Amino acid sequence: MFTMNEETLDFSNNDFKQLLDKSSELVLNQFDTIQAQKGYHDYPQKEVESWFDEELPEEGMDPSALLDEVETKVLNTATGNLGPHMYAYVMSGGNQMAIVAEKLANTINQNQTKWHLAPAMNEIEKRVVQWTAQMLDFPLDSGGVLVSGGSAANLTGLTVGRNVFFEKHGIRKTGLFGMKPFVVYASEEVHSCVDKSVELLGIGTNHLRKIKTNASFQIDVKALENQIKADLAQGLQPFCIIGNAGTVNTGAIDDLESLARLAKQYEMWFHVDGAYGALAALLDNLKPDYKGMELADSIAIDFHKWLYQPFEGGCTLVRNWDNLRRTYYKKAAYLDTELANDGNRLEYNEHYFQLSRNAKAFKVWMSIKAYGMRRLREMIQKDIDLTDYLNEQVKDSEDFELVADSKLAVSCFRYVGNMKSKDEIVHFNRLLMPELEKDGRVFIMGTQLKGDYAIRACFINHRKTKETTDYLLEVIREVAEKVLINQKAAV
Repeated sequence: MFTMNEETLDFSNNDFKQLLDKSSELVLNQFDTIQAQKGYHDYPQKEVESWFDEELPEEGMDPSALLDEVETKVLNTATGNLGPHMYAYVMSGGNQMAIVAEKLANTINQNQTKWHLAPAMNEIEKRVVQWTAQMLDFPLDSGGVLVSGGSAANLTGLTVGRNVFFEKHGIRKTGLFGMKPFVVYASEEVHSCVDKSVELLGIGTNHLRKIKTNASFQIDVKALENQIKADLAQGLQPFCIIGNAGTVNTGAIDDLESLARLAKQYEMWFHVDGAYGALAALLDNLKPDYKGMELADSIAIDFHKWLYQPFEGGCTLVRNWDNLRRTYYKKAAYLDTELANDGNRLEYNEHYFQLSRNAKAFKVWMSIKAYGMRRLREMIQKDIDLTDYLNEQVKDSEDFELVADSKLAVSCFRYVGNMKSKDEIVHFNRLLMPELEKDGRVFIMGTQLKGDYAIRACFINHRKTKETTDYLLEVIREVAEKVLINQKAAV
């Protein structure tokens, strides 16, 4: 029986230790069977809803029994992000040091946004920002802030761009009223969060130009420049070029150097969406593909992708801290710390929108310190090598076809079996995806590439191996054959 202090919400230290020990056992149980962890558990939505269908509790329950309930309903039914059979979206498996970091960070419960509320955590975030700048060949005095993920990181970069670019028009005070429309340019493969960002920033998707891509799914630079010239001729204001440092669909890396040149030529802001792929620039053999990224005015990165962090962990880098302050600073009497500040304290609430924010950089810092960049680079390379291995298996097989690959860790392919017609193949692969989800042994999704449907496998998980990669194709093949048998039976 657990005893709670009658005047607080605290348990006795002995009882709290029992809860911590039991929660640690639950964590270890996940890792005991991690190689066999299913990609997905196909429970109907109504069933999952029913597990939590209860009235607001008036009295508390036994904490140990609550942990048992959590194990049964939450941990044991979770989509398999930890294990090697997750290929959908861009989901990394996290890392164990970050799990420890999150527990410690939640214990001291620091609000990251004012220096004297979290001195060590603030200095750690500054250091992580500087390390990130070093990773991407940005100036070491670059400014940056950790955010929830790639969507927030892109929105932050574009917000800084808008507020700094149009500062002379007093945009923070007058808003967009009376200004002629300004235009954002990106490839047709740009992430959907950019659409949301231009809507939130008042730019509007009518002024987001999605430029066609070439056969490698990179932005067509000539078509981009023609569009810029056309918009200028119509009296519009070209504002920002967004370059992809690894698209989510195929891992395509735009010609960032040419985009940087165009941005400079037409006096535009240059933003890079590197949420998925920017950190692959850590690999010497891929550095040439990212040439020009270091010229960006802002860049979005996701640590919970290729730095193997648990959610959340995005980051926006800009070329200096002043750009962040010019975008977000707002004086408030109750936040004034000028009397205590010797001029060296960095107040994050003056450099970002949030006034309450957890210490996202702590797990990144601990992970880098524990594993070292050499080991992290090896894991990134392993992901890419396994993707290449999958591509070779697909090309060597008689019942799969490769649709698109990249230099990163995304492969797009289709099951073809004995089908001859492309329309038949595409239609069958559409039917195959929900059947794979029901099967659940692997979790994988499809995508659209220039109107064509394909299965998309993303390798961002340090626990994958050649054996688990072979298993992916085996499962797809087995499920596909069952679908074909069922189709014949139905006929």
